Amino acid sequence: MAYQTIKGVRVWGTPDEGALAQAIRCAEHGNVVQTLLMADHHKGYSQPIGGVVVYDGQISPTGVGYDIACGNKAVRTLLHVDEIRSRLPQIMDEIAAAISFGIGRINKEKVDHELFDDPDWAVYRSIGKKVHDKLKKLASEQLGTVGSGNHFVDLFEEVGTGRVWVANHFGSRGFGHRTASGFINLASGRDFLADAPGESMDQAPVLLDLDSELGDMYYRAMKLAGRYAYAGRDYVMQQVLSILGTTADMEVHNHHNFAWIEEHNGREVVVVRKGATPSAPGQLSFIGGSMGDISVIVKGKDSEENRDAYYSTVHGAGRIMSRTQAAGKMNWKTRRRSGGQISTEQMLKAVKEYGVELRGAGTDESPFVYRKLQEVLDAHAETIEVLHVLKPIGVCMAGPDEFDPYKD
Repeated sequence: MAYQTIKGVRVWGTPDEGALAQAIRCAEHGNVVQTLLMADHHKGYSQPIGGVVVYDGQISPTGVGYDIACGNKAVRTLLHVDEIRSRLPQIMDEIAAAISFGIGRINKEKVDHELFDDPDWAVYRSIGKKVHDKLKKLASEQLGTVGSGNHFVDLFEEVGTGRVWVANHFGSRGFGHRTASGFINLASGRDFLADAPGESMDQAPVLLDLDSELGDMYYRAMKLAGRYAYAGRDYVMQQVLSILGTTADMEVHNHHNFAWIEEHNGREVVVVRKGATPSAPGQLSFIGGSMGDISVIVKGKDSEENRDAYYSTVHGAGRIMSRTQAAGKMNWKTRRRSGGQISTEQMLKAVKEYGVELRGAGTDESPFVYRKLQEVLDAHAETIEVLHVLKPIGVCMAGPDEFDPYKD
């Protein structure tokens, strides 16, 4: 087996001390069946990024996290890279102009969607009209916006074939963030819309019994946020395909911050994956690298090790440098940073050498802050099969120092 077991936690890749301590803490609270760390793991809030916790009859709002249903959609277009190479700068300009990154909406087009008639909005109505109206308004305003942090819209060339792929990465935006914080508040006896008290990265997980009223409400709200995230990624993808003037003949769409009710080893369990991708046998997934590295389309294997992993795999390369380490500490009064280890010049030189047309992004998302994707893929070689290797040719993200409270 490619993993090791440390204090009951199954660990792929090189153990990170902080993330491992968080995983062990998660394993010590609630009805835990198994705790796991994927090879891209690093510290998160309460449950580590790249962490998987399997519960018997419980669900964890802190485990799913604030960016509920963050995930990726990737499509293979009918285009060959030679058809767009000469106009790639113009295409990336159009993507940056048409799609809303960061906190605001640059295009004033309001996205209507059948999702707003979903019966699960009744969950928020049962909490109170003010909660329902506030969250529904926020969801309506932000549907189809990408946000900042590590969220992106990218173009890729498939290695070996030259086919053009498009991928995006973001979640349920402010609606999901407010949902998460609201249920964490309710679980602690606070008002849904209350400002959260000072919370520790290393606090114990918040747990809800799935058969309790609050647990059922959170589960329904989380699934609604999941459908919302899918709708947003679908909308943004269609915008990019329209800019390219093409259609898709293959698509892959997954969450990696979510909780699923699944059957493993003959029993029904709740699998909470934070920064971890489902990898059931035959299941397709997109796994992204940095802006200066490959991304891949993978398929889950029917193997003993994949079963041991509770059909879970990495969601990306994994950070090896924090945002503050990379970009420095921000003074919001002067809007200047100091103390960063990576300069803008270093970042731009690296992506240019890799052949990427870049729009936006700060040094905290530069290639230097991530592991090489192949390293973490190798650690999971017995659980996933790589089907397509994708090289980025265009990367579009929120601008450097764009403030967005809903980024992951």
